[in-house]
Amino acid sequence: MTTEPAPVTVMVVDDHPMWRDAVARDLAAAGYSVVATAGDGPQAVRRARATRPDVLVLDLNLPGLPGVEVCRQLVGSQPGLRVLVLSASGEHADVLEAVKSGATGYLLKSAGAPELLDAVARTAAGDPVFTPGLAGLVLGEYRRLASEPEPPSGAAPDAPRLTDRETEVLRLVAKGLSYKQIAERLVISHRTVQNHVQNTLGKLQLHNRVELVRYAIERGLDDA
Repeated sequence: MTTEPAPVTVMVVDDHPMWRDAVARDLAAAGYSVVATAGDGPQAVRRARATRPDVLVLDLNLPGLPGVEVCRQLVGSQPGLRVLVLSASGEHADVLEAVKSGATGYLLKSAGAPELLDAVARTAAGDPVFTPGLAGLVLGEYRRLASEPEPPSGAAPDAPRLTDRETEVLRLVAKGLSYKQIAERLVISHRTVQNHVQNTLGKLQLHNRVELVRYAIERGLDDA
């Protein structure tokens, strides 16, 4: 007897009730478990900590606490949480700030329901999701950050030892490939890619994909 996998749990945060309810209904109709909604920043932090969703669909323009700060606080305290920003703003500064705060992806509100559902599924799987045209911007920012000198911090510790496969996956992450693309390229499962990335994050004592890509680019792995 096979056991059905538990549905992905999602929380929707937006200060416009009609929009928030519509997104929650679409997600529930598609089989997601919408465990909570919130209409302001402080409420979002409290409810997300109480319900611990797999995916947080988050607006940036929130009363009480900005969306980027909500993201920063929650990602810092709930390592398994993945955040998909759903915003009306396509401003580059907003996109980059959201990614730096720990968001996995960024989708404009002009996206249709099928695109949103696909984005939530990919976010839950750990893939970065961006409205077309924004992915290149984010990768460019990774490169810019990697070119900046690190502040002096005394003697450098010995570099952690990665396996050949972990290094190979890291190189493809640095090139901007999604986990699905990496799995297809290396002929391994999506889950195996996720495991390699999590192991690498642990070995390098990094917290998210932003830091991981910066690490890889600093060492020239994206050009290898």
